[in-house]
Amino acid sequence: MRAHLIAGNWKMNKTPSETEVFLARFLPLVSQAEPEIVLLPAFPSLHRAGCLLCKTNVRLGAQDLHPEPRGAFTGAVSAEMLIDCGCRYVLVGHSERRHVFGESNALVRCKLEAAVSGGLHPILCVGETLAERRAGETESVLQTQLGSDLADLSARSFPHLVVAYEPVWAIGTGETATTRQAQDAAAWIREWLRRELGASAGETIRILYGGSVKPDNAAELLALPDVDGVLVGGASLDPVGLAQIVAEARA
Repeated sequence: MRAHLIAGNWKMNKTPSETEVFLARFLPLVSQAEPEIVLLPAFPSLHRAGCLLCKTNVRLGAQDLHPEPRGAFTGAVSAEMLIDCGCRYVLVGHSERRHVFGESNALVRCKLEAAVSGGLHPILCVGETLAERRAGETESVLQTQLGSDLADLSARSFPHLVVAYEPVWAIGTGETATTRQAQDAAAWIREWLRRELGASAGETIRILYGGSVKPDNAAELLALPDVDGVLVGGASLDPVGLAQIVAEARA
């Protein structure tokens, strides 16, 4: 069985002090061992969060990393730095990195390899824009992204890889994919993983749904057979709301 994973991506929100306030409220609400919970604060809050989470059941993750381990890359952060802050997970290829910052599939592939070789568990984000969805290109976009991002991936990566399907048109818009759309995309991704990476990878790699996930729609998304968790954006900034989503995964 694939354990549910609830990941909260705070994006460019919450200072270190605000992170501490959030955790003081959130942690008592999620003290049970399951499901697996990951918080993804902004870089300046990682060290503070890592210190506060080190003896809890909540994992720490980062929102991005640089593909090189060190060097003259002003403003960048390496896998080693993230691990030293207490990170176990890292987002790779989030739609905002692809579409706002212009990251190519080739760069996403390099970052994925850096995460794996550096000892982090990557959450690889894939998904189509509204124009691509309307043009019937969802599967073509997923094929291109997965095929490029996971090309020649070592088998040792499979136990730690997570794939997040995040339709770009549903991120921060209030729009959510229907349960049928979310399940169809997740099932297509699982079949691609099974076909391209092997039966074991297809069965063990967790697939998340991300896109305007809220407490009132989490239950139906988490009940889908090929959705193993959710990547939560704006709703993860509220400790009570995020705890409610965690509770739905336990139900």
